[in-house]
Amino acid sequence: MKAIFVEKLGGPESLAIRDIDPPDKVTDGQVRVAIEARGISFQDVLLVAGEYHVKPDLPFIFGSEATGYITEIGKDVENFKIGDAVLTSAGCVEEAVLDSDSLTLIPEGTDIEAAAAFRSNYQTALYGMQRGRLRAGETLLVHGAAGGVGLAAVDVGKLMGATVIATAGNDEKLKIVEQVGADHVINYSDGFREQVKELTDGRGADVIYDPVGGDVFDESMRCVAPFGRILIVGFTGGRFALAKTNHLLIKDAEVIGYTIGGLARHNPEWLERNHQVLMNWLAFGRINPYISHRVPLSRAGDALTHIINREVIGKAIVIND
Repeated sequence: MKAIFVEKLGGPESLAIRDIDPPDKVTDGQVRVAIEARGISFQDVLLVAGEYHVKPDLPFIFGSEATGYITEIGKDVENFKIGDAVLTSAGCVEEAVLDSDSLTLIPEGTDIEAAAAFRSNYQTALYGMQRGRLRAGETLLVHGAAGGVGLAAVDVGKLMGATVIATAGNDEKLKIVEQVGADHVINYSDGFREQVKELTDGRGADVIYDPVGGDVFDESMRCVAPFGRILIVGFTGGRFALAKTNHLLIKDAEVIGYTIGGLARHNPEWLERNHQVLMNWLAFGRINPYISHRVPLSRAGDALTHIINREVIGKAIVIND
């Protein structure tokens, strides 16, 4: 079977497609899954480059979220049956043998590609809204709104009853952001502070969701509302931001950093509760993962290229050839 390995650290050229033996036989408590779709995110760009805070030993399988169908079941597996669609962490392989307790059943009728495209982005968005204590009726400012975690934040923020102002640097991408549900969109190529102030009657945004950092964070500090919260999601802008404590003091504001990895380590029960909430929302069509790029397994590196070139809106997925 085909599998995509990261054999050295770097960019898309670091990926290698290999023919390997199928997984060993299924043992007690395990199932065999035929993988159909794999979600790729900016986190994978960092992992391949060796710039993520988690550094797997080389070589490792490219990707960490995938969906597929169960084709074989071992003894003592009671919660699944052959033919079930499941969410896994298998990555870019054609087939995997996995412990059944590591899988999540995908609700019947849910699109299997959408299920591959939502977990990491929407976990990040939902946990962020919880850390930021977003309340219905508040104003949420989402930066990098066309990216994976940004678009998910727009979707979750609207579902939680916020007025969402979304920013990005491309007008065509902002049209998609509006379709997902943003109330207002801003091309931040020429700044956003004054427009945010105008849209909020001078008050500013209650919660600011920032996966960009750098200059975007600096300007966010100047349009956060009194008692507002700025969420540090990442630094896709390439520069770490430095919070000016005098601005925080004057605004009675907070800067909050968080990671899904930290939640998984320190409070896995919270992570699991959020996962169940998101699966329920997905099953009932309350969240709508957006997929802009589908690439074949044999060209999995193209997904990384699209992300690096900032071409992806929402999510890129890898599908079977």
